[in-house]
Amino acid sequence: MIHSLKKNPFVSNNLLLKINKLNKKKEKEIIVTWSRTSTIIPTMVGHIIAVHNGREHLPIYITDRMVGHKLGEFAPTLNFRGHAKNDTRSRH
Repeated sequence: MIHSLKKNPFVSNNLLLKINKLNKKKEKEIIVTWSRTSTIIPTMVGHIIAVHNGREHLPIYITDRMVGHKLGEFAPTLNFRGHAKNDTRSRH
């Protein structure tokens, strides 16, 4: 479901507070979050955000080309390991 354009983009309140605090101190450290639905905004550029993929937190460096996308797009939840080698089923 797309967020209404009349509203501001959704960003987790805790995530926004942490980023604003780091921007005020002009520091860089890894921010851990479970909010995959948060939209990347320009104030996040240059930070490293560790996004949860269901098993672990994957660190993602935010660049200016990522603005407008969701955090979950950069932390895949499934890892495809290929098809079975000894599959003998019919190929119809």
